Amino acid sequence: MCGIVGYNGTKLATNLLLEGLAALEYRGYDSAGVALVEQEKLVELKSVGRVGQLTQLTYKVPHKATAGIGHTRWATHGEVTLANSHPHSSADKTFSVVHNGIIENHHELRLFLEEEGFVVQSHTDSEVIPHLLQYHFK
Repeated sequence: MCGIVGYNGTKLATNLLLEGLAALEYRGYDSAGVALVEQEKLVELKSVGRVGQLTQLTYKVPHKATAGIGHTRWATHGEVTLANSHPHSSADKTFSVVHNGIIENHHELRLFLEEEGFVVQSHTDSEVIPHLLQYHFK
């Protein structure tokens, strides 16, 4: 089962998100990731495997973000790869989402988005969400 955690406040978000994801490890998962808002830019960090591997990535590039979302994935769509890990972001990096559940019409939505010029990077159903947000926001 997927786990979702988010933070928006005055403290540094990265450690809080990682602590939240670590607390969800008992659920079982195949990958983990975070999306951070830093200086009005979206930064994504993802890893296949345990939260500890994601934590190691965050040590390599310290972040000062005070807002973000995190996700541990238990695959329902797509192989266990970085591309299929959450969070998923819009092409313009304006929107980032984590999702738990199944989008039953994702194939039709994917075809629509591709006809509109979007390039879908993953094999997950969740990736259609940020692209649809970008499409409708514009």
